[in-house]
Amino acid sequence: MWPGAAAALAVAAITLALGAPAASASRPAGAVARPATDAAVEEDARELVRAMSIREQAASVVMGHVPTTDPAALQAYMQSTGIGGFLLMGANIPGDEASLRAVTAALTVDPALPPLLAVDQEGGDVSRLPWDDFPSALTLKGAPPEAVEDAFAGRAALVRRAGIGVNFGIVADETDDPRSFIYRRVLGTTPDAAATSVAAAVRGESDVVASTLKHFPGHGVTEADSHATIPATSLPFDQWRQTAAVPFAAGIATDAPVLMFGHLAYTAVDPAPASLSPEWHRIAREDLGFTGVSVTDDLGMLQASGDPQYADPSVNAVAALAAGNDLVLTVVSSTPETAPRIVDAVVAAVETGTLPAARLEEAATRVAALRLHLAAQGQALLPCPECTPAG
Repeated sequence: MWPGAAAALAVAAITLALGAPAASASRPAGAVARPATDAAVEEDARELVRAMSIREQAASVVMGHVPTTDPAALQAYMQSTGIGGFLLMGANIPGDEASLRAVTAALTVDPALPPLLAVDQEGGDVSRLPWDDFPSALTLKGAPPEAVEDAFAGRAALVRRAGIGVNFGIVADETDDPRSFIYRRVLGTTPDAAATSVAAAVRGESDVVASTLKHFPGHGVTEADSHATIPATSLPFDQWRQTAAVPFAAGIATDAPVLMFGHLAYTAVDPAPASLSPEWHRIAREDLGFTGVSVTDDLGMLQASGDPQYADPSVNAVAALAAGNDLVLTVVSSTPETAPRIVDAVVAAVETGTLPAARLEEAATRVAALRLHLAAQGQALLPCPECTPAG
């Protein structure tokens, strides 16, 4: 389905590198199961979540992180917390691909319901896999869509081959301002150019990894860095719809299954950061038609802003879920105790009525559906001795 030689090599690499789940004795080693229908997966997800306790639902909507490459420590972390996802950062990436496969295998406690293993693999300035030599936004600005599609097809193959099912890798922001924090990472310097490239990137990653569009509703309207502050803009909604929204709309229309909400305050819409804004979640779903999993950018960034109202990551997580996020991400300053504390806070919020139980169930169901979809596609497969490694 991908044009170009790079895409063909990507497909070949996946076929050679992946093994089969142990679920079917009749499936030959190295085969990849065809995905179930969306309707079947969604129904399975609903049944799965209905059978969960409130605590299990709460854990399932947390994506955590601890900085180690020790497979035993990572497996113990996932088993003890029961969380639904893990973001691999540089501290989780060993020096070679085979060792990384051991890491992701350890994180995958149950291959039938794999966690959402994610990585920020944009290429260029944000690249966790040092062996990724595919073109990035640094050189893809202005490139034809076929080149973008090929680059992201190859990148997706590397991510999947590592045992990672979700790539936080498609920057759907746009700006022509070199002073902007995000400028070097954007795929286009105009709304239309960015939209064309974002759609091409999603097509390249399609059916290989779960593409993520970031940082909604758009980081390019401000020069500030959301890792250290909460960038704010007074851009009117109508102007946003004609500019920063365009690449996100294109990625959503191309069926990107994950949308990351930035800690960005568009004050004409809501003074709160978009990650904590029910209105921005309504806009994403009702105006742009997004139906997938919404995830926060790292909640630790809110703490790093220095604003005292965002000093408690557990409070931030509950607010993020209440606003409409399906998955809350904790990375900066995360310890083995951070995710369990967030789970405790979510459970308490449901028990006191601060967070509606139906909202948690909705979030857990969307997350479960994506996990089941990845499992059905074989995107959390463990290595098998019979598989020939990619060269």
